Amino acid sequence: MLKHLFIDLDDTLWDTYHNNKSSLEELYHTHAWDRYFESFETFFGIYWPHNEALWSEYRYGQIDKPTLTLERFRRPFAGHLTLSDEQILAWNAEFLSITGRKTRLCPHALEVVEYLHRYYKVYILSNGFREVQHAKLTNSGLAPHIDRVILSEDAGINKPNKKIFDFALVKAKARKTESIMIGDSWEADIVGAANAGLASVWYNPNKHTSPDDSIGAPMHIISSLSELMRIF
Repeated sequence: MLKHLFIDLDDTLWDTYHNNKSSLEELYHTHAWDRYFESFETFFGIYWPHNEALWSEYRYGQIDKPTLTLERFRRPFAGHLTLSDEQILAWNAEFLSITGRKTRLCPHALEVVEYLHRYYKVYILSNGFREVQHAKLTNSGLAPHIDRVILSEDAGINKPNKKIFDFALVKAKARKTESIMIGDSWEADIVGAANAGLASVWYNPNKHTSPDDSIGAPMHIISSLSELMRIF
């Protein structure tokens, strides 16, 4: 019998792309970055691919958190401005503060989590940084419907490594056979769940093709979170 739902936060429940973009646009205007870029869209078009690549490296332990923090700002400004670590850390602190106050959720996220919490234990399992994940949950209204937040920083290892899933199961006092992982990232959430022997639901709003069928299909593939109310 299913009892425990482990759910990713960023881009599964909380709209990371749009919230981060909005936060960066505030920084862009506050600090007059138009001195270095033709427009905010030009800056963001450079920033976002670097950020995604750095998060992928972080996910697999190829870089650490301080490197990710520094490089995601340093790389877009390369050739425009030489940034000290102190300047980047100040911008990053401001960015995280703004981001934590953003409340845009993925479609149906709040109603779905509220529904699921009536019947199951609901946990957040995230690679996101401790400084901002709790603020996201509180300010977006998700927090009352979450039983526990389990972060990779607490486990000392990131998704998709099976050890973080084992860590989460211990913290939740949950059995694999009674648990399922729900997330948008094929690599972090679905491959990670498979590595740990957990069933999974792949939230795939853009209807991408499964990158790798060798791990076996997830238990369910959904394009809308509202489908979870039918499945569960």
